[in-house]
Amino acid sequence: MTSQQTGRLMLLDTASMYFRAFFGVPEITSPDGTPVNAVRGLMDFISRLVNDYRPSDLVCCWDNDWRPQWRVDLLPSYKAHRVVAEVDSAPDIEEVPDPLEVQIPIILEVLAAFGICVIGADGYEADDVIGTLATDAGQPVDIVTGDRDLFQLVDDEQDVRVLYIARGVGNHERVTNDWVRNKYAIEARQYADFATLRGDASDGLPGVAGIGEKTAATLLGRFGDMAGILAAAADPDSELGPGPRSKLKAAADYLAVAPAVVAVARTIDLGEHDTALPRTPPDPERVRELAEKWGLESPTVRLLDVLTG
Repeated sequence: MTSQQTGRLMLLDTASMYFRAFFGVPEITSPDGTPVNAVRGLMDFISRLVNDYRPSDLVCCWDNDWRPQWRVDLLPSYKAHRVVAEVDSAPDIEEVPDPLEVQIPIILEVLAAFGICVIGADGYEADDVIGTLATDAGQPVDIVTGDRDLFQLVDDEQDVRVLYIARGVGNHERVTNDWVRNKYAIEARQYADFATLRGDASDGLPGVAGIGEKTAATLLGRFGDMAGILAAAADPDSELGPGPRSKLKAAADYLAVAPAVVAVARTIDLGEHDTALPRTPPDPERVRELAEKWGLESPTVRLLDVLTG
């Protein structure tokens, strides 16, 4: 991986952003009638974030596999509610609105024309690409996402934070360890275990029946991590109460696999990529052609102004 190794590295959870653009930007079509609201919205999101934070490096992290089979093998309920239909001997297909699906190739064309780095990894989600790039990055990192899963990567000592866009890019929150502690009464490094215990319906994680946020936070505060909690549940002489003990034992099969599903991968081989944010597009003529073809003149001007400014 090559970068400028100065300034900040910005990692975009790209699907999280273009989904939000699609649903948040009014319907807009190109000259030939193709919807382009997600394309325009994503371009404007990038313009705003680059203008506000001036990263030296930026990566659009990609879901090469939005529901990796190895995670499903461990926990069949993982994201199962998002699957259009189960098809034997074929990858699961995520339910994506048709007017958004046709825009994804355009998004990739535009990013390539601007020279913005896109990285995915076969068999892994964008979260795992982000986890790998954010770990030991050698520079401060901003992770842009609307998903809480990535709170587990927040690390004040390494200057890794999340720009949480659940309420919009223009109204995002800067998630640090103090933010996580104030919100959930846990440390950011405990978030994956917290989510495992509490559950997360958006990812198909059932959690441990009868253990909600407060109990999960209390258990982590007392025993440190999932290994400590499970050791306490197995030790009849531990200080763990009979109620939580019985609930944890009843969920033993789930807790044997869920932590590996919830934990973001951090050591994928991503090969070599130039993550430096370009000051000028490598193919200005292609940028012009795409802007004209898809009716993207205004967001193109805004993004060019930010990159060259």
